[in-house]
Amino acid sequence: MALAFKKVSCPPIRTLTASAPDGALIGVIGEDGAGKGMLLRLAAGLAQPVSGSVSAGKTRRLIGPGDPLSFAPVHVLALEHAFAQHDLLVRARAVLALDRLRRSGTTVLMASHEEDWLRRTCDEIWWLREGELAARGEPATVLEAYRAHAADKMRAWGETITNPVDISRRRGDHRAEIVSLDTLGDDGERTAVWRSGEPVEVRVTLRYVEAVPDPVIGLLIRSRVGLDVYGTNSELEKVKLGPRAPGDSLKVEFRFTCDLCPQEYTLTVASHDPDGTRHDWLDEAVSITVTDKRHTAGVANLRARIEVLPA
Repeated sequence: MALAFKKVSCPPIRTLTASAPDGALIGVIGEDGAGKGMLLRLAAGLAQPVSGSVSAGKTRRLIGPGDPLSFAPVHVLALEHAFAQHDLLVRARAVLALDRLRRSGTTVLMASHEEDWLRRTCDEIWWLREGELAARGEPATVLEAYRAHAADKMRAWGETITNPVDISRRRGDHRAEIVSLDTLGDDGERTAVWRSGEPVEVRVTLRYVEAVPDPVIGLLIRSRVGLDVYGTNSELEKVKLGPRAPGDSLKVEFRFTCDLCPQEYTLTVASHDPDGTRHDWLDEAVSITVTDKRHTAGVANLRARIEVLPA
């Protein structure tokens, strides 16, 4: 018997109508509090709707985080982050067990935050947002829409938090001091989150303690594992900044397109002489998160285009 929700309300679920056929594996995604857990409990018969109805077979089971994995035949199997704590071998066995259940007609609802796992195993994805069904359909399409939504929320959140400068690894002869370091998005607002592909800025403000005839300001971006991703400085870009007298202030902006893959990065900034003698060097001074609507591997987002040519 297929699993069907008809105008179901049970907070945080609100007037949800959806159905899944026999033998389907449905992935359930959404932010915390969107109603994923309640949906699974309704499917498993462990909760009853305040209004509306849930139709399902006679035998139903819910497996949550840390519960023993049981793949005995049932009409409906609800999995709530059931594989989050398990290794690759257990997951490989689970894929085979789930496939057997599907072929026997079991309808599976599986909540997970693991995109690769959902792509690998699911026939369809349901995206819950604030208790309602925001989208459903082919896994790649719905996951991309959800990632775009999450990227927008991450970007908005990034503008609400401070991005403190870490001075614990400050080095140099103190002829200059980096006073502030700001990361800005395409709207000119300070943010700790960049979207992949957006025009961004890194703004460095300095104060000179001693006279410096020919200062050079540099920027280095590193990945979370310490790989140098990109570096440049005012000398390489042929921008003259000196001479600077004691008490002078200087504000420099590095502008570029953030063609980076989604992950965390650090920014190192420095003031130094052309021969490399450091005035002030802040190693991995701030962290920045890059987000995107789709998954990419590595650090450089090259936005490749694929064309199929005649054989």
